[in-house]
Amino acid sequence: QVQVVESGGGSVQAGGSLRLSCLASVYTMRNYYMAWFRQAPGKEREAVAGISRGGDLTYYVDSVKGRFTISQDNAKKTLYLQMNLLKPEDTAMYYCAADSRTLVGRMWHRPDQYKYWGQGTQVTVSS
Repeated sequence: QVQVVESGGGSVQAGGSLRLSCLASVYTMRNYYMAWFRQAPGKEREAVAGISRGGDLTYYVDSVKGRFTISQDNAKKTLYLQMNLLKPEDTAMYYCAADSRTLVGRMWHRPDQYKYWGQGTQVTVSS
């Protein structure tokens, strides 16, 4: 069974940085496309960043472009989200998601494209 487990969340002041990690219990990580989603209280879950199978393509929601970077280490089977210049509006529960099916690039932001989900890690940014 595939499992993904997030870590690295915490509290930080505006302008600070955090790096989230997602350890994937998969046979070969390059067979999976993965993404980070977040959900703030009272809001819908939204995609933050995605990465293609093999890690050659990345996707970002406009609000985090230039501040967040998604990457993966295939040997360590770990997905990362480097978050810089954090803003209070980045405060949310962050989730790691993965799937092994073919992803149509324009659909990367849709939660229904991902079969496997982590438990979430909380990120709180204070002003």
